[in-house]
Amino acid sequence: MIFKPTRIVGAFEIEPERVVDERGFFARTFCRSEFADQGLTTEWVQCSISFSTRQGTLRGMHYQVEPYAEAKLVRCTRGAIYDVILDLRRDSPTFRRWSAAELSPTNRRAVYVPPGCAHGFQTLEDETEVLYQMSRIYHPQSARGVRWDDRAFGIEWPDRAPTIASRDRDYPDFEP
Repeated sequence: MIFKPTRIVGAFEIEPERVVDERGFFARTFCRSEFADQGLTTEWVQCSISFSTRQGTLRGMHYQVEPYAEAKLVRCTRGAIYDVILDLRRDSPTFRRWSAAELSPTNRRAVYVPPGCAHGFQTLEDETEVLYQMSRIYHPQSARGVRWDDRAFGIEWPDRAPTIASRDRDYPDFEP
C-alpha cells in the first residue's frame, strides 16, 4: 500500500499497490503491520455503509468525542465522493485545517481519518455507496458535528447547494 500524507497531521490517502497479471490484479486494502508502521490504528471494530441516491448529497461533518473518539478508514465502493477530513484537535499543528480527496471504485483509494478529526463527504454521482471501518463502536451520546459551510473552516465543496439533512445543516457556528 502507498500511504500519502494529507494536509492534516496523521491523515492519509491510501492507494493499493496492484499485482497485475492476465486475469486482472490483486491488491491489499489493509495490512496490520503496514498500518502499524505508519502509526495508524490497526483494530477495526465496526463497519458500516452509507448509500446516497442523488448526486450532490452531503453527509457530515461528523466525529465522536473522547473517550469514544474514533479513527475511520473510508472507501467509496460505488459512484464517487469528494471526501473531507477536518482537524478539530486543539493541540494539533493543523487544527481547523481541512483536506479533501476524490474517492471512487475506479481509483480504489481510501482515506484514513485520525481520532479527533471530523469527516464528511459529498456525492459526485447518483447511486453512491461508501464503506466505513471504525476503530470504536458508535456511541450516540458522544456523536458531534460541525456545520459543512462554517466560515471558521472555509471548506470548498463542489456543490454549494447540496442535499443535506437538517441535523447537518443546522449545527451552530464553531467556537474555538
